[in-house]
Amino acid sequence: MNWNQKIKAGGRAVVMGMGISGRAAVAFLLSKGAEVFVTDNRVLKNLPEKDQDYLLERNIAFEGGGHSKKFMSQGDFIVISPGVPTDLPILKELRDADIPVLGELALAAPYLTEPVVAVTGTNGKTTVTSLIGELLRASGKKVFVGGNIGTPILDYLRQGERADVLVLELSSFQLEAAGSFCPHIAVLLNITPDHLDRHKNMVQYLAAKMKIFVHQKASDKAIICGDDPMCQQIKPLLTRQEVYCFGSRESDCAAKGSGREFGIIIEDRVDRYSLVDTALDSHTGLLNSQAAVLAASLLTCKQADIIKGLKTFRKANHRLQHVRTLDGVDYYNDSKATNTGAVLSALESFPGNIILLAGGRDKGEDYTVLRGLVQERVKVLILLGEAAEAIDEALGKTVTTLRASSMEAAVNLAAGIARSGDVVLLAPACSSFDMFTSYGHRGEVFMTAVLKLQEEHREKAAR
Repeated sequence: MNWNQKIKAGGRAVVMGMGISGRAAVAFLLSKGAEVFVTDNRVLKNLPEKDQDYLLERNIAFEGGGHSKKFMSQGDFIVISPGVPTDLPILKELRDADIPVLGELALAAPYLTEPVVAVTGTNGKTTVTSLIGELLRASGKKVFVGGNIGTPILDYLRQGERADVLVLELSSFQLEAAGSFCPHIAVLLNITPDHLDRHKNMVQYLAAKMKIFVHQKASDKAIICGDDPMCQQIKPLLTRQEVYCFGSRESDCAAKGSGREFGIIIEDRVDRYSLVDTALDSHTGLLNSQAAVLAASLLTCKQADIIKGLKTFRKANHRLQHVRTLDGVDYYNDSKATNTGAVLSALESFPGNIILLAGGRDKGEDYTVLRGLVQERVKVLILLGEAAEAIDEALGKTVTTLRASSMEAAVNLAAGIARSGDVVLLAPACSSFDMFTSYGHRGEVFMTAVLKLQEEHREKAAR
């Protein structure tokens, strides 16, 4: 169902899931005069105290410990958080009863009047979203950057102060229930296996990502990767909007280059860019920069302003983040590499001599796709977490493989093996939830362990 209507005062809405986006949905709906009901898998006392107080102070009806059809049928429509699978049986029952099921994007769509740049893909979303925001700000535009990062889109709409351009990072979970959401510029960076524990197979995963393009019109733009096989397969399907490619292989790419330089060709505009002395000077940085600069150029940003934005941009933590060089060994934290595609990208960033730390909670991926680059560039693979056995079965015959019981043990083991010129790389290929609260927590534990090595090194040198 393509919901495309504003909220009517007095309408009844059920919000399913009281997480970050759920809280934003409740506040937004209340601001529009809706009567709100909330249902969550957690009982009330297990919600954060501030959420308990929020619900009680506003006398919001709450169902905890599960989701019943009786409670949810009170709503004229249902708003689900991104973490709620759209194929739950209860949601099918509600749809069959003609009760619309909406995600936050579907709820927001009728209220969006500004140009929207939406970024999705398996890897690189946060970097490209943040970079586009930086380039637009360098061009003097007032920008909102949010969505799957930072502030939810519904909080932006509720707060009232409007930007010139919205730049949104969107996950496949958000796009599944996006309704009539239509970005002016839609960016698809890449498609590799991820979240197959939820999407079941690549067909469903790709279908979710494709929803970013579904409602685009002739005046809208699609930006896709010319180097990504899956992106190129869907290119013939994009017939309504203008399509622009970036990469190195496609002769008709609007953004094309290699190494540290690339060019942008749009109609009569031809610009050249260099990534020397920027935080984006890598193979992955090149592709991310091409996508971001292409989007900024389509929004009429000037070359000089874009160059300024490229130079001031800094990547977020846990994304191929250099931690320290110790005894000639470089330690990198790429905890955000939670799927095999991200690990391949990380491995491509170094010529070899890699000691790779991997493992965590399995997301249903095929680790054998890593064999080629692991054999070529990894000297030792150190595994930890629940997926260690599965990764060992896929790669153990390709490379020397060791096990560690904790992140600290893995770092110490790597340090004992590493020699000058080596790279110790945390790129897990898995989610963090077996041992850590988030990929950020995992990255922090890794960096703390590396910094502890440095302290021990100093103490030995002082003796």
